[in-house]
Amino acid sequence: MKITSAIMITVMAKAKVKNRGEIMNRTHTNGEFRIHHVSQTVTIIGWVAKRRNFGSIVFMDIRDRTGIIQCVFNEALSEKVKDVRNEYVLEIKGTVVERKDKNPKLPTGEVEIIVEEVTIINTAATTPIIVADETDALEDTRLRFRYLDLRRPLMQKKLMQRHAITKAMRNFLDDEGFIEVETPLLTKSTPEGSREYLVPSRVHAGEFYALAQSPQIFKQMLMIAGFERYYQVARCFRDEDLRADRQLDFTQVDIEASFLSEVEFQTIMENMMVNVFKNVMGRDLPVPFRRIPFEEAMNRYGVDKPDIRYGLHLNDVTHLFSASEFKVFSSVIETKGSIKALVIPDYASITRKEIDALTDLAKKYGAKGLVVVKLVNGVIEGPAAKFLSESEKAALMGQLSLSENDLVLMVADAWEKACIAAGALRTYFRDTLKLVSEDQFEFAWVVDFPLFEHDAEEDRLIARHHPFTRPKEEDAHLLDSDPLSVKACAYDLVLNGFEVAGGSLRIYDQQMQSKLFSLIGFSEEQIEKRFGFFVDAFKYGTPPHGGIAFGLDRLAMILTNSESLRDVIAFPKNASARCPLTDAPTPVETKQLDELHLTVVK
Repeated sequence: MKITSAIMITVMAKAKVKNRGEIMNRTHTNGEFRIHHVSQTVTIIGWVAKRRNFGSIVFMDIRDRTGIIQCVFNEALSEKVKDVRNEYVLEIKGTVVERKDKNPKLPTGEVEIIVEEVTIINTAATTPIIVADETDALEDTRLRFRYLDLRRPLMQKKLMQRHAITKAMRNFLDDEGFIEVETPLLTKSTPEGSREYLVPSRVHAGEFYALAQSPQIFKQMLMIAGFERYYQVARCFRDEDLRADRQLDFTQVDIEASFLSEVEFQTIMENMMVNVFKNVMGRDLPVPFRRIPFEEAMNRYGVDKPDIRYGLHLNDVTHLFSASEFKVFSSVIETKGSIKALVIPDYASITRKEIDALTDLAKKYGAKGLVVVKLVNGVIEGPAAKFLSESEKAALMGQLSLSENDLVLMVADAWEKACIAAGALRTYFRDTLKLVSEDQFEFAWVVDFPLFEHDAEEDRLIARHHPFTRPKEEDAHLLDSDPLSVKACAYDLVLNGFEVAGGSLRIYDQQMQSKLFSLIGFSEEQIEKRFGFFVDAFKYGTPPHGGIAFGLDRLAMILTNSESLRDVIAFPKNASARCPLTDAPTPVETKQLDELHLTVVK
């Protein structure tokens, strides 16, 4: 991946470092040396990354955050550095010379420093992890010694790139007239979304703050206050189960604007991503981004955050089996479900073990099972083939345009379940067949989401995004009669199969906001208790407004080709929701609990 100079932020060349009462002047950073520095006398400071002994001459690679430079210690200095090992901190004064054995893998590989003076600033114990791009340490060990893990050049580059992403977004938003405003982290508990972290009040016994899940309500109130364009690099907190792309505390680039249409607002966000890619990645992004309605995303890709970099699109074959005697299909037809088919070209040699693994994957994503057939010698074969009529086989071959040795995977279930399970299979084959490369980036907007979905467990409507989302004007008349068919002015920005931002146009009418609260089951008393202050604000000339929130951690994860959010967060929690570095969470003293009017029940 191309990393431009914007990411490699150079430290001050004349850094002053205290050493046993002395003041030293660092003249250069370690990664900046090039052939034009030859013959210059320089002073550097850094960590020993590698040591190599060649008789009376010692070579050391000295590292700081800008890079590595090779230093040569002659016989006169070898005694002084005989005990120096990796991660010692040294001050070195010497002369830059051209290397005889150049190293094209290093930016500084054409030169080296002949050391004239060396001072050991600090020693180092043997490190529990290898401080290099390639390390064999397990993740929990890396997190336990995170300060060493973050010394690795690869990790520093990731965090520098994250900084560059944030800086590019800030600069763009500043230029577009957005104002950065901080909103409270300690706020009122409004449990309408994810589980909150509660903070007990010492002053008000038995009462609690909540850590903000997002600045949602406050940024809308800033629009009511007339600021028109707001943003914030906001810390947010959700008490959720962890996964590779989720943390308990995370960062959003939160944005809100008044008096803009959906397309106008999305266009500004597209231009911001263009700016990020140009300044951080050195790449041009084509705009406008593709816009995909929610139903098309589900039907074609099996997910509402589709990876559009490759084919393997889902096919709806429900109508081909409208009179099927195959019970798996007929039962789905009767309940108005769907049959989704995925064709894997030239994959008919699949083994029984692989089929079982694919079936387990489909079941993991909610499907009852998987129907597998393949085209061999011009004939539909497979475990389920005997249940299909000849006319159904012919229709399947025709609609799917099957070629010899094609594999067909079919999921029959309720529409959304069938889409999701088939979509999971599509993603599996993306990775198995290596259908994309890591330097491919394709954005898309997913739009026209349903405003509501049905919660089967509680048998009620819930907001698909959040209850402040504006319904499409043309669907508003259906709120009472057919609320599940109402579409929302909601939009997600998707990159390479990840949702990197989600937003919507907001409700700005008090009666409509109360209506939405009512439809998701809030009583007048609950509305007043949870959101009374917010609904009251709508009385005083609320402007039309909308916004979006970018998951900064997730965006940085994708742009740095990291496998986990933890690689782009300085001090993350592990999969068990613990901080291995500090061992948080930990018990607290009884005195602290008493001050907060709390008792721990075991």
